[in-house]
Amino acid sequence: MIIAANLKTNLTRLKTIKYIDELESFLQQNNISQEVLVFPAMSSLNQHIGNVTVGAQNAYATKNGAFTGEIGEEQLEEFSIKTILIGHSERRHVIGETQEMLVKKFNFYKELGYKIVYCVGEPLEVREAGHDKMMEYISKQYEGIDTNYENLIIAYEPVWAIGTGLTPTLEDIVAIHKELKEKSHAPLLYGGSVKVTNAKNVLALDGVDGILVGSAALYVDHFCTMIEYAQKLNK
Repeated sequence: MIIAANLKTNLTRLKTIKYIDELESFLQQNNISQEVLVFPAMSSLNQHIGNVTVGAQNAYATKNGAFTGEIGEEQLEEFSIKTILIGHSERRHVIGETQEMLVKKFNFYKELGYKIVYCVGEPLEVREAGHDKMMEYISKQYEGIDTNYENLIIAYEPVWAIGTGLTPTLEDIVAIHKELKEKSHAPLLYGGSVKVTNAKNVLALDGVDGILVGSAALYVDHFCTMIEYAQKLNK
């Protein structure tokens, strides 16, 4: 399974180095065979060799250039980073990235062979509008995306569940993952208020190939526990 941590705008460079070192030690000492990804804050990107794969939370669709406030492929290359998170709900709904922008970014990093964790999901008002409206909304997030890309991972994150402590029922997660599996054979992660108290049950569900963890992953011991759950399930 794939266990991913999105650290968002948290932890300094030194704290991130310590976090990844502790995580790496845990993986090695416990012979963990699961795929573990960590997406630090941009200022905390660093070279890392080991079982933990470090990825970028975001980058512009360029090698370099006059794009104030952004980083490009040249900056990622400096740290040998070849994994990127694209389409996270906060990029869509807080930063305002459009589907057109995300497709451009997706295609740019796809051509470079990056592993792409592509996020899809719906806000509360769309979910409450009914199943058909919800699936129509999510389907539009697949438009322009190569769902057969060999280095693609998809993360389903109900926007209304992120950081709220609310989660869909386990039955709801199974149902939506079953439908999304019909759109792509890529590994499908669940994200949305995943924490140490519910991760074990979520990981055990049919159609769940792993989890994308936000704030709960800031505690490295909690994140390690979630990885341990996945290792024991060994799906």
